[in-house]
Amino acid sequence: MKISERLGKELLFFDGGMGTLLQEAGLLPGELPEVWNITHPEKVTEIHRAYYEAGSDIVLTNTFGANACKFHDKECELRQVIEAAVTNARKAQELAGRDRDNSYVALDMGPTGKLLAPMGDLSFEDAYEAFKEAAVIGEDCGVDFIHIETMSDAYEVKAAVLAVKENTALPVFVTLIFDEKGKLLTGGDVPAAVALLEGLRVDAIGINCGLGPEQMLPILEEFRHYSSLPVIVKPNAGLPKQRNGETYYDVEPGKFAEVMGDIVKKGACLIGGCCGTTPEHIRCMTEVCRGLPVLPVEEKEFTMVSSYGQAVILGDKPLIIGERINPTGKKRFKEALKNRDIDYILKEGITQQDKGAHILDVNVGLPDIDETAMMKEVVMQLQSVTSLPLQIDTVDARAMEAAMRIYNGKPMLNSVSGKQESMEQVFPLIQKYGGTVVGLTLDEEGIPKTAEARADIAGKIIAEAAKYGIAKKDIVIDVLTMTISSEKDGARVTLDALREVRRRYGVCTVLGVSNISFGLPARPIINSNFYTMAMQNGLSAGIINPSSDDMMKSYYAYCALMNYDDNCENYIARYANQGVDAEKSPVKDGILPLQTAIIKGLKEEAHSSALDMVKEREPLDIIQEELIPALNIVGEGFEKGTIFLPQLLMSADAAKIAFSVMKDVLAKLGQEEKKKEKIILATVKGDIHDIGKNIVKVLLENYGFDVVDLGKDVAPERIVECAVKEGIRLVGLSALMTTTVISMEETIRQLRESKPDCKVMVGGAVLNQEYADMIGADFYGRDAMQSVHYAQSLFQE
Repeated sequence: MKISERLGKELLFFDGGMGTLLQEAGLLPGELPEVWNITHPEKVTEIHRAYYEAGSDIVLTNTFGANACKFHDKECELRQVIEAAVTNARKAQELAGRDRDNSYVALDMGPTGKLLAPMGDLSFEDAYEAFKEAAVIGEDCGVDFIHIETMSDAYEVKAAVLAVKENTALPVFVTLIFDEKGKLLTGGDVPAAVALLEGLRVDAIGINCGLGPEQMLPILEEFRHYSSLPVIVKPNAGLPKQRNGETYYDVEPGKFAEVMGDIVKKGACLIGGCCGTTPEHIRCMTEVCRGLPVLPVEEKEFTMVSSYGQAVILGDKPLIIGERINPTGKKRFKEALKNRDIDYILKEGITQQDKGAHILDVNVGLPDIDETAMMKEVVMQLQSVTSLPLQIDTVDARAMEAAMRIYNGKPMLNSVSGKQESMEQVFPLIQKYGGTVVGLTLDEEGIPKTAEARADIAGKIIAEAAKYGIAKKDIVIDVLTMTISSEKDGARVTLDALREVRRRYGVCTVLGVSNISFGLPARPIINSNFYTMAMQNGLSAGIINPSSDDMMKSYYAYCALMNYDDNCENYIARYANQGVDAEKSPVKDGILPLQTAIIKGLKEEAHSSALDMVKEREPLDIIQEELIPALNIVGEGFEKGTIFLPQLLMSADAAKIAFSVMKDVLAKLGQEEKKKEKIILATVKGDIHDIGKNIVKVLLENYGFDVVDLGKDVAPERIVECAVKEGIRLVGLSALMTTTVISMEETIRQLRESKPDCKVMVGGAVLNQEYADMIGADFYGRDAMQSVHYAQSLFQE
């Protein structure tokens, strides 16, 4: 029976950890586990067999790191590795006496170990190609499905899922690695992950690695609340510890099984183990859980759009879609598009976010520019400086698809109409990439004069979308705002249509509000009153200018009056001090203050502001009084979870540009900024995941430290040699994989012998404070900013 026929209907069991068992079988530090498929096939096969015999229905191939990013220059070809891995798993299935009709082999696909652009140096399409190659080979070898796991970056997940779905016919399961706060490394939360992956139409989603079973329970509950898909849970066997020089995990098989029983009762229908779990853990788990009833997978009705960092849910409380990134009627914005003035466009987005927008509309259509290229660039750059979801606004199908492909999340699409040609263009894109689409109530006959006829077209759009598998919750209807200066009944018909669409179909609605007043004087008066009336008649999201005081007064007053603003907190916060301190624009002569430019991650603005500032102030004073405080504000926001990794890195880039201005001036004056201490950073031997190390490097350099980056897969001897030669007093070590933590411990041991005055800070997904203490580290950094704080405190002493 195909696994898709059993999903959500019965409890299915995955296997457990692989890396720790290979270590026990003799895998040496620095050896690639995947190569053992060829060099030690009998040992890999025996581990798979033990899991099948323990009750696993699904065994993952030993291919976690088997992709082109890791095997392009290795002795073993990627195809050889994957073919051998699948052969080993199938042989184990046969030896264990498991029937192929009720047990499965899945191709295991882990992360590339790199950050994708614009945060890192791996392009989206290069990541796509790496995953595509592995997926195609896996299908050729006859795996039953592909399991993408241990993903910490939503963008990399999207590249992997598209690679599988566009190049194979296999089902695809995805599990992500969350921290205890329910956040991905790049800042995404559970609702954002659900919106993205359901939009991409994966078959099952969930969580693995990073946490023990008890810590995963609240995250599971979030998945169950938001997701309409079967949920997977694969915890570690607790937290890693060390005993007699060996790594072990602190949750024994019996306790693991007990908590996994609770996890099934909370709604998981695919369960297994990750780091530290063994065939005995899986045996106990299957004995305890087999026979437990599976909670039904329920269709959720949330209308969601998302960015990499957050999901926005449209519902009863109206939302604001910022309208300012649009050339219509905006001479300065048209100039920015023609001149590729991206910073101006980014400022418009940031301003709207600061003014209260929940979603940003993005329209870059001009006759004399390449709309496809500009849309891609603007979408990518906007997502670097804001975590708000975007509404991709275009009538050009090529531009729409290009933006949807590289968009990091589940976008809003504006728009599709009731014209057959429009629906045939747009709905396949929604089907492929996911999205919440705005349906315009017009068709081949134009815009109907009556509310009932507009509602009829909405029904036609909803029915046609269903043919593509697009749920009603992913459709938002725009009944169209007609200007009252030319359509006497325009406002009344629009308001009636809002009510009728909500009554008939229960879908969310959107309007471009300011269209109502074209051709009239004192337009804000008409706009704001119509906006209030529209919200009262069922408007879910208004496309408005968040910088308009009149519109925002209508919005905050309406939310307070309708009890969408708890205790009127937002209204009070915005208007309690009105008139006491009038808001002043921070812009001087068209230039943002340096701190603001850095905090917002605007590189060109930071450059201009720095050049302007050095005319009047000393460079060293600017560094200490402007640059460092700005970085501190961003760092504090990152630690509090109000600023996400992409924004952190963009702010660091902006600061780096400002620093370069200061350094140039200092050089001309014959002065130098005092260099801080050198710090070595390295990903330990056997580990080629350098995401965390690279983030720490960027931040340390911005705080003035001289970073010696030794790269990844670095032998202990090389680290020690460099530390001795350079007189290093602080070394930072990173490891993502359980199998490479032993290399970290060995590096620390050698540093203690050869450079006893050198401190060692460590970080990585498999580490925690207790384990860091056990391997002799001086400091464990939970995130990149903590490493900066430690370096500052160490060298101040």
